[in-house]
Amino acid sequence: MAGILLVGAGFLLASLKPYREKTYLLPAGGCKLETTIFDKKDAAPQGTVVLFPGLVANKKVMAFLAGGFAEQNLRVYVPDLPGHGHSPGPFSPQRAEDCAEALVSGLVSRGLANPGRTILAGHSMGAAIALRVGAKVPVAGVVAISPAPMRAAHGVQPEMLLYQDPGPMAQRFLVVSGGHEPESMRGNARDLVAVANNDAAQYLVVPGATHASLIFSSTAVRALQDWTAKAFELQGTPGMPSHGELYGALAGFAGLLLLASPFLREITGKKQTGEKETATGNSFAWTRMLPEFAVGAVLVVILLRFWNPLHAIRLYEGDYLAGFLLILGIVLASLHWRSLREQFSRWKSGLLVAIFAALILFLLFSAWLELSIYEAWLTPTRWARFPFLLLAFLPYHIAEEICLGPAADASPRRRFVAGLSLRAAAWLALVIGLLYFHSGEILMVLLLPYFALLHLLERRGMDIVRHETGSAAAAAVFGAILLAGFCLVIFPVT
Repeated sequence: MAGILLVGAGFLLASLKPYREKTYLLPAGGCKLETTIFDKKDAAPQGTVVLFPGLVANKKVMAFLAGGFAEQNLRVYVPDLPGHGHSPGPFSPQRAEDCAEALVSGLVSRGLANPGRTILAGHSMGAAIALRVGAKVPVAGVVAISPAPMRAAHGVQPEMLLYQDPGPMAQRFLVVSGGHEPESMRGNARDLVAVANNDAAQYLVVPGATHASLIFSSTAVRALQDWTAKAFELQGTPGMPSHGELYGALAGFAGLLLLASPFLREITGKKQTGEKETATGNSFAWTRMLPEFAVGAVLVVILLRFWNPLHAIRLYEGDYLAGFLLILGIVLASLHWRSLREQFSRWKSGLLVAIFAALILFLLFSAWLELSIYEAWLTPTRWARFPFLLLAFLPYHIAEEICLGPAADASPRRRFVAGLSLRAAAWLALVIGLLYFHSGEILMVLLLPYFALLHLLERRGMDIVRHETGSAAAAAVFGAILLAGFCLVIFPVT
């Protein structure tokens, strides 16, 4: 009942639309960018803002910032950059910049934006794009919120950069950083203002804000409104956008989590429980599993420096993760071939219900995110990659289930913690690959909070499926489906 009530309350909050929103597919050079236009209801626009989302973000997650500008009676254009959200790919940092420039130039040439009354804004990669485009297309100013570094300085390595050189700066711009951001990002942001060396360039730090929380920060929005009011000579104190959509998204997500566990137990609980599985294999000691996963992961990271078999999947840095898990899974499963044969002797048990349950849960959660806060509903282009990503992730999940052994061999808590420890070892290797082997896969670090939450929920679901069905295959396929689906949600299409 609590889950149902939370979903209902979340739906009411998420469905409230305080601004007039219209979405179009706009041509921009060689791109077609799905773009939402935000307007304050019953008010004439006094200027224009073009707001660019960051890497792996999309126009829906930028709604709070867009609302802050709309409160000033500004018309806000928020596009999905190529390969993001609902805009078709391919994505590359350079193509995203070129399409963004074409979009702004097109709005100006068609009379939809007056250059003297237009501001370019963006977050992270979108902020870097706004700065670079603002130096080429004459506009009133640029607002860069936590811009992606564009110089190899303050600990940032060259291979981590989306853009190698900030180039010339816009005549007037504001750079905003979060107080809890890494010094590497804040240092590079400060340098942008220092290099400009003029009174029209300002730098602001929002205390207590992180890289991601800046796009939901009321303090940041108020600072942007104050700067925009001076740039456009606007009068009066604008209102603040509501956090209703954010609170609704969180409430509904929590409600779905409460409903997911009983749903899984109900749909998979008609098979024998794990008690009969004890004869089909044993778990391995944690002191053996962890070194195997850690050493294997580091060796795979070194191999991927020279060869990745899954470049053809064409997901920006998602192909790296797919190649990593595929090779690591094959290596680990090969080390435990005898246990694989034993534990997969009942591979048909519960397999179909596990597949059904995984697909239902993925569709429910992605539909909820699409409704509330993030464009998570897969486009046909993304669905076409699903079977390949599923096959790439499956060996790792099989190896993990083999090593953890039957659910009856250990307490649920111990098994859960052991599974997360193995994943932590694998992800630590990805971080080592970025910092010491210079892999350049920066998303493996930037998306750690997202994947940490995903692994917590996925691992819990896999344990329930393994316990209820007694099948290692069912649990592995269940986990691989969820991970493949949510990777397709987050990684841009190239």
